[in-house]
Amino acid sequence: MWKHTTFQVGGPADLYFRPETVDEVTQIVHAAREENIPLFVLGGGANILVSDRGIRGIVLDTAAFASVRFEAQADGSMLFRAGAGMAVSDASAEAAGQNLSGMAFIYAMPGSVGGAVWMNARCYGASISDILVHVDYIDEAGSFHHYIPQAEDFAYKISPFQGRRTVILEAAFRLLPGSAELLWKEMREVEADRRKKGHFAAPCAGSVFKNNREFGAPSGRIIDGLGLRGFSIGGAKVSDLHANIVVNTGSATAADIKAVMDHLQQSVLRERGFLLDPEVLLVGEWDAKD
Repeated sequence: MWKHTTFQVGGPADLYFRPETVDEVTQIVHAAREENIPLFVLGGGANILVSDRGIRGIVLDTAAFASVRFEAQADGSMLFRAGAGMAVSDASAEAAGQNLSGMAFIYAMPGSVGGAVWMNARCYGASISDILVHVDYIDEAGSFHHYIPQAEDFAYKISPFQGRRTVILEAAFRLLPGSAELLWKEMREVEADRRKKGHFAAPCAGSVFKNNREFGAPSGRIIDGLGLRGFSIGGAKVSDLHANIVVNTGSATAADIKAVMDHLQQSVLRERGFLLDPEVLLVGEWDAKD
């Protein structure tokens, strides 16, 4: 799995599928249910930390679902339909190329469209749910659903798909007319900010902890205040550029990264009394205590 995650760590999957049709997805979901086999749905491999022991059961990679469609609406807006496996940054670029505004905030973010919907990805003051119109997905029983979002279903990095074994196939977004020139200016500024914070300096998963306004400061600032920037265990290290990013310096194991995250969390709890909520999800065969 190290080949399929932005941390570039992770052991083998028992079974790895990259279906190309909805029928193939349905067959895999049915088989997993009938045989009681665990199923993990993989998007862009961001925001996850796969165990060095790998993943037991089936990994279903959505990468083949990367189509795009634009449908003009009567109110002058545009419905942008993007496959769940498409890189969300590419979706942002596609929208800008059509002079459509609404997705510039998510440019240069790693991960897929489906993953961004699942996480209700948020950055630069905007969330995916702000522009989401509908989601097509396969549920745990292998049935197709066309979901219309409800405001109460979403919160800060929370979506109704979390905690369920569903396969997101496609998401549709409401976009408004804009200027490609101005949108690309904004997107280049977003990318430059991400580069300044070290998102592309080494393999990583972006921010490892969510921000909590009740703590009075972003998680990175709290961690930095404890002098933990640069802290390392094995090949994993707190980024020199941003304290809420843990990087793989080239030889890290998943266990190294987990150990650094644990140290940051426990240090903040001990010194500040705040329990940071991980944004990076543990996937695969971890010990029960993890």
